[in-house]
Amino acid sequence: MASWNSLPLEICYQTLGWIAFFSWSFSFYPQIILNYRRKSVVGLNFDFLVLNVTKHSSYLIYNAVLFFSSVVQRQYREKYGFDEMIPVAANDVAFSTHAVLMTLFALYQVTIYERGSQKVSKICISISAVVWITAIVCVILASQSQSWLWLISVFNSIQVVMTAIKYIPQAWMNFRRKSTVGWSIGNILLDLLGGVMNFAQMGVQSIDQGTLVNFYGNIGKTLLSLEVVFFDLLFVVQHYILYPFKTDTFPVISEETVVTPLLKSPDTSEESSNV
Repeated sequence: MASWNSLPLEICYQTLGWIAFFSWSFSFYPQIILNYRRKSVVGLNFDFLVLNVTKHSSYLIYNAVLFFSSVVQRQYREKYGFDEMIPVAANDVAFSTHAVLMTLFALYQVTIYERGSQKVSKICISISAVVWITAIVCVILASQSQSWLWLISVFNSIQVVMTAIKYIPQAWMNFRRKSTVGWSIGNILLDLLGGVMNFAQMGVQSIDQGTLVNFYGNIGKTLLSLEVVFFDLLFVVQHYILYPFKTDTFPVISEETVVTPLLKSPDTSEESSNV
């Protein structure tokens, strides 16, 4: 079994990994807090959230299985070499778990806060359905041939594709509105830091092992970092250069576009009946 050649590099690897974990994990909170303060999710694209659930769920399956399963680890080493280290760290599993929970909570906020005329698009629903149907078919095929490494590689590929797709609806919405109001830049800055640290962590492992196997052996993590950095830089340009918003007030939403929350509180129902 492979081991670290340098203790300082191992410490650096762990440090960079946990910096990435905290950056990516905390990146969910600015948006959730912003939604809570405004009591509104107007400006937050719902397609982004739905696609994000699929993305993080797929990434969690890949990370957890490769990190915990001795069978999959054996298949990995049979393919890439028995002296190679497993390219998934504990911080990867911790982040994926937290990400799924936080994305689901953000979707819950959509059901209780004012959301204007926004809704999940049919394209988003179709993409999600196709992805999960494909995943189920792959599970059936893998169970027959015991190709578990191939199966989790499919989920890894899914998260790469979904990472690229999920940012597009939000970027397009910002472009159409000529505004980033309702979309937290704090989320983006922390996400950007996590992407850079994640890529740096892989670089440290490559330096210690004297090989680039961990980059192409876990191509999903490599592409994830590159995609995150690219789209986050795009959002930074939109927020600070193209559509700067310099006041603490939010634009007034016309009455025609306001839709009441999906869930009403009991107090609201009593007041309506008393009128």
